[in-house]
Amino acid sequence: MNIELDPSLLRAFVAAVDMMSFSKAASLVHKSPATVSMQIAKLEERLDTVFFIRDTRNLRLTQSGEELLGYAQRMLRLQDEAIEAIRRPDLEGSVTIGAPDDYIGNFLPPVLRRFGVLFPKVELNVICTQTPALMPMIQSGEIDLAVITRTAGCVGEIIRREPMVWISSKEKEALERTPLPVALYEEGSEARIVTVAALRGANIHYRAAYSSFSHSTMLAIVEAGLAVAAVVEMSAPANFQRLGPSDGLPVVSALDVMLIRSAGSNRAPCDAIAEAIMSTS
Repeated sequence: MNIELDPSLLRAFVAAVDMMSFSKAASLVHKSPATVSMQIAKLEERLDTVFFIRDTRNLRLTQSGEELLGYAQRMLRLQDEAIEAIRRPDLEGSVTIGAPDDYIGNFLPPVLRRFGVLFPKVELNVICTQTPALMPMIQSGEIDLAVITRTAGCVGEIIRREPMVWISSKEKEALERTPLPVALYEEGSEARIVTVAALRGANIHYRAAYSSFSHSTMLAIVEAGLAVAAVVEMSAPANFQRLGPSDGLPVVSALDVMLIRSAGSNRAPCDAIAEAIMSTS
């Protein structure tokens, strides 16, 4: 039997996975919640399986859903690349983009790789610094776009929501110390704000053992067993120990990763890299 997978059904599926909510996914694909639900049901019917376990509040992926997700993302990405390659093959110019080092190292590489293949004539300049420094650079037009952590007063598009996770060295030496030594990002950063709020809310006696704007420096401190730290999940190295409530540490609020643009970024190259960023989850 010949089964075709309609890209619109796959987009609804991927959006539902990203948001873990049909109603929230609806805004991403510009459909009504009822339409998204119908599209998911049609996809399940075509493949004769169930992709989500539904209850009154939450969605969870089944094993079939987990298997489909990777294929769906690759199929949609390939379709987008084909369209872009034909529609704008000769795009030229330059774009300056900024991001913190953990986003540059863990989120941007596939975006930049894809963009470089599609638009080899566009020059990309990448600036690595933290969110508080990037916001005035956007306002002044020093950079065109920035991938930042959403903070009060930011206006832009939400790319994804990132859970915060606690990490330590494999031996967990820092957990044995009182007060708890914690490595924190620089003053004013949203990651520091939510981490400190979680610690205080749980009445945990801690000390700010280290403070740095550099994610790589934070990791070095944690790996040495000198402190624990809370980082976004995508930037938590696999060889570090993850901690949680069973270790006496509180849940830290998730952070929104967002794209902001300068007033002068209404140029085709900027639009193209913005589209590449927003299509990568």
